Amino acid sequence: MSRDPDEIRASSILPARREDVELHTADGLTLVGELALPLERDPVGTLVTLHPLPTHGGFMDSHIFKKASYRLPALADLAVLRFNLRGVTSPRGTSEGTFGNAEGERFDVAAAIELADFHEEPELPNRWLVGWSFGTDLALMYGNDPSISGAILLSPPLRYSRPEHLEAWAASGTPLVALVPELDDYLRPTEARARFAAVPQAEVVAVAGAKHLWVGEPYVRRAHEEIVARVNPAALPLPTTWPAAQQKHEPHPARAV
Repeated sequence: MSRDPDEIRASSILPARREDVELHTADGLTLVGELALPLERDPVGTLVTLHPLPTHGGFMDSHIFKKASYRLPALADLAVLRFNLRGVTSPRGTSEGTFGNAEGERFDVAAAIELADFHEEPELPNRWLVGWSFGTDLALMYGNDPSISGAILLSPPLRYSRPEHLEAWAASGTPLVALVPELDDYLRPTEARARFAAVPQAEVVAVAGAKHLWVGEPYVRRAHEEIVARVNPAALPLPTTWPAAQQKHEPHPARAV
């Protein structure tokens, strides 16, 4: 069967404005990142992404986030901010510092929120944290900020965060969405529902067949759809095609994490 040339594939890069950014932390470090914006419009929502564990290969190019930056500015009018946590390297460069075991990273999260909050031309509205694995703990621990509209957690292990962090989210009333793979290595849906019961406004979404790393294009699309459903639901359903003449492609898809 021949393939539709307009199909959005794993390596597709859709049109967007992309700019390198630097984040400056309160403890004196410079972190490297990228901001992807809709090509011809101002964004209606903003994703501030927090990547998986650096000691296990997590970086700003972890595939769900990289593909979000490739697709969601065009498909959903979203801005996507990605950056390397302290001490992390990607093709964009290396962020200063060393892995902080979820302690020093408090300053990284604050710097990302500050960049999104104070960015001009365009403004970055409707700011949501999107954490994945280790990044979910950072979101829970340090992302409960008045400038944040909500948080979306992909594969939350609840490893570094503590009950008091969930209690603080409960008190804030800020939306919290946990996307939990059915076959996750660390926290599966039944336990996740019990743990997140401490947050009345938390929504736990079980994703059938998915694993911790969300490998496979159907699971990437599902993650993106769940994110867009909270941040800009008017953009659903997300298109699965885009004119081939406007697509670029990565020669080699990014590693999974």
